[in-house]
This record gives sequence, structure tokens and C-alpha cells, in this order.
Amino acid sequence: MTYDVIIIGTGPGGYVCAIRAAQLGLKVAVVEKRATHGGTCLNVGCIPSKALLHASDMFHEAGHDFAAMGIVTTPKLDLKAMMQHKQETVDANVNGVSFLLKKNKVDVFFGTGALKGAGRVEVTASEGPATMLEGKAIVIATGSDVAPLRDSAGEVIAIDETAILSSTGALTLAKVPDHLVVVGAGVIGLELGSVWSRLGARVTVIEYLDRILPGMDAEVARQFQRILEKQGFAFKLAHKVTGVKRHAKGVEVTAEPVAGGTPEVFAADKVLIATGRVAYTQGLGLEALGVALERGRVIIDDHFATNVPGIYAIGDVVRGPMLAHKAEDEGVALAEMLAGQHGHVNYNVIPGVVYTMPEVASVSMSEEELKAAGISYRVGKFPFTANGRARAMRHTEGFVKVLADATTDKVLGVHIIGFGAGEMIHEAAVLMEFGGSAEDLARTCHAHPTMSEAVKEAAMAVDKRAIHA
Repeated sequence: MTYDVIIIGTGPGGYVCAIRAAQLGLKVAVVEKRATHGGTCLNVGCIPSKALLHASDMFHEAGHDFAAMGIVTTPKLDLKAMMQHKQETVDANVNGVSFLLKKNKVDVFFGTGALKGAGRVEVTASEGPATMLEGKAIVIATGSDVAPLRDSAGEVIAIDETAILSSTGALTLAKVPDHLVVVGAGVIGLELGSVWSRLGARVTVIEYLDRILPGMDAEVARQFQRILEKQGFAFKLAHKVTGVKRHAKGVEVTAEPVAGGTPEVFAADKVLIATGRVAYTQGLGLEALGVALERGRVIIDDHFATNVPGIYAIGDVVRGPMLAHKAEDEGVALAEMLAGQHGHVNYNVIPGVVYTMPEVASVSMSEEELKAAGISYRVGKFPFTANGRARAMRHTEGFVKVLADATTDKVLGVHIIGFGAGEMIHEAAVLMEFGGSAEDLARTCHAHPTMSEAVKEAAMAVDKRAIHA
């Protein structure tokens, strides 16, 4: 079986790459080890977590905020039904991907794929003989897996998905835990901690660094931490977990200050290990072929090519943020390059979103990054407390921050914490793709009343001429 392109993995990067390549007239095959397409994102990541984040937010709002708007109700949690909503959401998405691959005449092979020499991929299914595929180009799009956490003795803390959870187990709990300890104050930990906090759990977050959301704008992270603490979160920052012990009633998590000090033991029903993700490259045969890796990730050039001719890689297995939309853009760009076109990904304009309530969204450089790069900049900020639509919806927490070059006024970064931040950030992304200035954004008419007016006002504030603050 000979193809123009063989793609191993049908997560957001893989299936998008396959569809775009097929649209361009290439003969395409995909190899998927799961029983369903969509990878971690659609099956046990982005999509199911967002279903639970939305449902848990509705439950929390009904129980805490409706009365202030004249709606009197006492919600009752049916966790089984909520989990069914999550599963129906997952099923609809993965079935949609299957339909799209079939529609675009992409050949699908289920099983584990491994490289067996130049242009050859062996697919081993759970039953039956192995299948050998041949292709002019092979794309590694196998995504990422949970990063292991080690105890003080250097041993990996085993995840059993019943008491010691990864993000996968945290999406399938049959009961709301009384106390959930989350190890890691990144996006995954805070999102899943929010789900169970809204449903009634006490949540304690232990983070090795002295701040939450590493890599995001520090001012945004500080305000977000205060908001989460108001919601009931407890934080132990600058602490490292040295051990996790399971017992009959739950787990005990031992942590101590990074700088040294007295260890502290946290008794909990469940512990979520959310210390990040690592590229998934096991069993692919990369080492045997001499494919170069760096810190576990596949090294690629500007055309997504590895050091071995005919082998390419995209998504979480290569450099850059481990984000589904980044993988999708890479998949499209690579497909176009393989078809003789000119694909492109602008890595300076890739939005990032934390889907909590309120949401946190950012695109491009933070203040800390600008300072480190020695770039002179101006700041414009606008709070949602001064936004009419935010007041009407009782969602006044947060602000918009616009960072612009002090000389050219070109927008260098935008950061939003607030209701709907994940949607509003794309206005900034489009502006930045065209090299727009804060003045361009400030002079763009925005509908009133909308939350997005705060983005315009923040752009106006760069020149100290915000109207409503």
C-alpha cells in the first residue's frame, strides 16, 4: 500500500494534516492506536474538560449567582448525568473526525505504527497480522503524555487513576471528592481543580514555583490567584512534593518548601498529578532510524523535516507550546508544503487560554519577556468593573492589558482575564497578524454594550486616553 503521505496519530495535528493533504490531491493514510480519532485532546483532554468546565460553572452559578438576578432555584447535582453530557460531547467530536476523514477519502489504519526503514510504516493492530504501508512522506503526530512526578527517592509516583490521578482520571470521577490535592498550578491543574471546586470539593494546589501559570504575564497570574482564592482554592507555592502514599481512606501527599524547611502532609481523597506533559515517541522506531531528539522532542527544521529524509513531525512532539491549535496550524502548513505550496505558522501569534471562570487568555509577549528582551514598551489597561456589559452580567472580575512598542505603537502582546477572554483574545491575534498598532485597535468601532469594548479601551489607554476609566 503506497501513499504520498502517511501520518502516525490522528490528534488535532494529525487529522488536520491528513484532511488538508487530501484536499490538495495527495493520497493519504493515517495510523491511530486508539479506537477513536482525535488524540488526547478530543478523547481525554481539551473537549471533555471543557464540557465539565461549562457544566460545573452552570451548576455553581445557579447555586450562587442566580438569586441576585431574581432567579430563585436550588440546583441539585446529578454527576452521572453531567458525565453523560461530557461523553456525548466527546462522541460527537470524535465521530465528526471519523466522518471528515472518510469524506476526504483518507485511508484509516487502527493500530500501533512504527517506522521500519525509509518510507515504511508497520501497523500492528490488537488482532490479526501486521500491515506494512509505504509512503513518500511520513509524519509523526503522536502528541504527548502525562509527565511523571518523582518522589524524594527519585522513584516515579505511580498513577492508578482511582486515588492518584492524571488528567484522564480526573475527568471520570464517580463522586465529588471532599478534598482534592492538585500537584501543579499550570493550565491543566487549575482547570480540573476548578471543575471539582465548583461541584463542592476543597482544593489545595501545590506548586514548585513561587507563582501560578508559569510563562503567563505575572500581573495577570497574581490577580487570577486572588480570584481563585476567593473561590476557595488554597495554594502552597514554592513547595515540592516528595511523596504520595495511598491508604484505605485516600492519599497522603508530603510536600516541603523548595528553599528547605519542615515537610507538611496533606490528607486528601484524591490527588491529581498535573505537572505537565512530555512528547510521546515510544515504540515509533525513531532511534533505530537515527531521528534526532532533544529533551525527548523530535528536532525539526523550518519545514517540519527531521534529519532523516522523508520523515516529518508536528504538534506536541516538536518544539513550541503543546497546544491543539498550534498542532493544527502546523498540520495545515506541512500538508501545503508537501503539495508544493508555501505553508507558514506564525509562532509569535499563538493564543493561550485557561478555561476557568473567569477565563485567562494571552497572545504573544508578556511584560517580563519584553523586559528580558530589552524592548521599550507602553502599557494600556482597562478593568471590567468599568464595562457596562460586564456589570449587566455580573462578570466584572479582571481586566485587559495591551502592550505596545514605545516607538512604533505596534502591539506586542495582549493579556485578558475575564468572562469570555478566550473569545476576545482573537481580536488581538488578528490585529497582530497584520502588524497592527494600539492606535489601529483604539480607532476600530466596537459594538456597545459588549465585553470587547474593554479591549478597545485598553488600546486607548496605551496613549492614556481611555474614556471610561
